[in-house]
Amino acid sequence: MFQVSPFNRDFFNLEIPPLQCKESAFAIEDLPGLWRLHWQLGQTTIFSTFYTRIDQACLLWGIISGVIFLTAQFAAIDWATQAVFWSGLTLLGTGAMVKLSENCALAEPLNQIVSAWVFLMLSGLVLTDLSIFLGWAPILMQLPLLWLLLNAFGYLYTGLKMRSRAFLLICLVHLLAIVTLPYTSIWQFLETGLVIGLSSMLLAVLQWDSSGVCATHHN
Repeated sequence: MFQVSPFNRDFFNLEIPPLQCKESAFAIEDLPGLWRLHWQLGQTTIFSTFYTRIDQACLLWGIISGVIFLTAQFAAIDWATQAVFWSGLTLLGTGAMVKLSENCALAEPLNQIVSAWVFLMLSGLVLTDLSIFLGWAPILMQLPLLWLLLNAFGYLYTGLKMRSRAFLLICLVHLLAIVTLPYTSIWQFLETGLVIGLSSMLLAVLQWDSSGVCATHHN
């Protein structure tokens, strides 16, 4: 049931869009943990889609990223308190990501990709907490840059491993966000949260061009 293709032959085929709308909720076979959403009024389909476990992991990270960075931007909560709460939330999110992708990650290259993302998230978490609790000003003042870089590297690695232009484009979006950070002044956390969060949720909602991810995302 679970088939992962390490290379997509259509990597440079411009006839296949990097991102496109998913087919209907019933266009794929049943998979463990699959969510199907199908709203129909009479003979008219209003909304029909599906979310695999990989999609669910993307949705989860999108929500977590948005909550963390928007709170940092707008809430009057001291950094130490935020660090404690967000560290716990990040660890829970990382564990959930591993759990949701465990069946797919049994095959190459998904296991390497999941391991890379776990390493990146935990590295970012450690650097963030140390900068807050030990007063490492150079890192503390560049937290948006740090997390955009970590995510950009993760998407670059994923795109190359899965031969997916969609992930490479998302990487480019993060790099462009890094370039514009100096111009957003006091709104850097807002920009970072929107870019990271919406990018992850976009990958959950749309179908991307890499083939054979748990026998779902393929062309």
